[in-house]
Parts: sequence; C-alpha cells; structure tokens
Amino acid sequence: MARTKQQGALVYDSRMERYDIRFDLRDYLGGLHCGQCFDVKLGGKWIPTRIEMGEDWYLVGIKVHDLRGLVVRI
Repeated sequence: MARTKQQGALVYDSRMERYDIRFDLRDYLGGLHCGQCFDVKLGGKWIPTRIEMGEDWYLVGIKVHDLRGLVVRI
C-alpha cells in the first residue's frame, strides 16, 4: 500500500539555517537536508526535485528566484 504524501509550503528556518516544510500552524517536517527528495507544484503540475546547497539553497531542475512559500509534497 502506497504511503500518502503530505502537502505543505517551504519555509526558511534561520535558527537551523535550512529550509523546512510547514504542514500546518504548528506542524513542521523538522528541516530539510541536502539531497532530500520531494515534489514541488509549479504551473499546476507536480515536479519531482531535490534540495541542494551551493552558494545558497536551490532545487535541482527548478528555476525560481525564491524558494519560500513554494507548495511541496513529501
């Protein structure tokens, strides 16, 4: 049986210096790590990607200026 994916939004946690996924007011994933895979919703479509860190955080294969607020599922 397939596991149901949770949907949330990317938020930056300055204390951890990494992105997190916010599912609800008090429900967070707990911080994303380099190489972690999930789907991002762009143009009404779910696109598989992973988060990486270079000079800044970025999503592989996704060209956006700011990651904050992107709708994701994991």
